[in-house]
Parts: sequence; structure tokens; C-alpha cells
Amino acid sequence: MNRILAAIAIGLLANAASSQELQRITAAGERAILAKPIIDITGAPHPDVTIVEYFDYNCPYCKRLDPTFKQLIAADKKIALVFKDWPVLGEVSKYAARCALAAQWQGKYLAAHDALLYGPRLSQDDVVESVLQGAGIDLERLKKDLASHSKEIAALLARHETEAHALELDGTPGVLVGRQLVPGGADLSFFQRLVREVRSEAK
Repeated sequence: MNRILAAIAIGLLANAASSQELQRITAAGERAILAKPIIDITGAPHPDVTIVEYFDYNCPYCKRLDPTFKQLIAADKKIALVFKDWPVLGEVSKYAARCALAAQWQGKYLAAHDALLYGPRLSQDDVVESVLQGAGIDLERLKKDLASHSKEIAALLARHETEAHALELDGTPGVLVGRQLVPGGADLSFFQRLVREVRSEAK
């Protein structure tokens, strides 16, 4: 964990040339963030640009941003999206994140992710469970996986939190496009421009 923190924190560099005053992380920082273990990736299986989002299921800005990402990866078959659960909005958010991560042992992390993000405000744990059940998640198995994989889930959430703090994120959403840090949301054209910049730099 300390190696991840060091690789990211040392690599945070101001990009003064950008009108948005974006920051960049080093290649080592990007490798550390993308290194396993990570949950299911959506989009291209062999991407030339990877977008990473630190998010909370109760974050209204994350809810608004997700359709933009769906448009982006639908239109561009060389982009992948990695979700990093970072529950910062209370205990219910933490429960939702743990449940979504536990759903990966059913092969349903992405189904859980979409259901929780597009569903109602998660005010109580039973709302989380109701939403997941409606998305076809086996709740009995989920609770067993929450218990049997509790250390792995806790370690993954701790890793995400360490990365987010190393990136100096103030809250959700926090987004990396390649090595460019976007501390917040933006529209489709903005992300498309960043993707073009990442590709041009790679040439």
C-alpha cells in the first residue's frame, strides 16, 4: 500500500499549460493504480486509453457523470473504464460499496454497480439490498460472500481510499483519463478531447 501511495503522490505534477489546470500523474503512478487486484473493467478488453473513476453510489455528481461515460465507451471501442468504489458519504455508502464488490463473486459487480448508481437514494441498508435483489443479485449468496471475503473487500476499499488521498481528491467523482487527473465531472466533449490528447502523447 505504501508503494502505491508513494508512486502516486510523487507523480502528481501541475500541468500549467492546460486551461483547466489539470494535473498529471507519472507512468509509475498510473501503473500502480491499474495494477491488480481491480474489479471488472467495462469497455475495451485491450484499451489504448483507460479511464479510472473514484465514486460513491450516493454521489449525485457521479450519477450524472455515468451516462457520459456510457456514451464515451459506446462511441469509442478502444476505451476502458475502471470503477474504484470510494464510499465517502456515510455508512450506507460503505455498505453499498461492500455489497457491490461482494457481487463480483457472482460475476455481477457491473450489474450491481449500475443498479445502485441508477437507483433511488440509498438511505438505509435494506434499500441497498432491495435494489440489488431487483437487479438479479442472489442476496443469500451475497451475504455469505460479504462474510467470507470481508478481508479482501476491506483491503480493496482501503487501497482505493489510499489512492484517492494520494491524488488529493476532495470528494467524488475523481477521474483519471490516462495520466490526466480530473477532480470532478465534465461533459462528453471534454473527455473526448482528453482521450485525443492521451493518444497523441502516446505516438
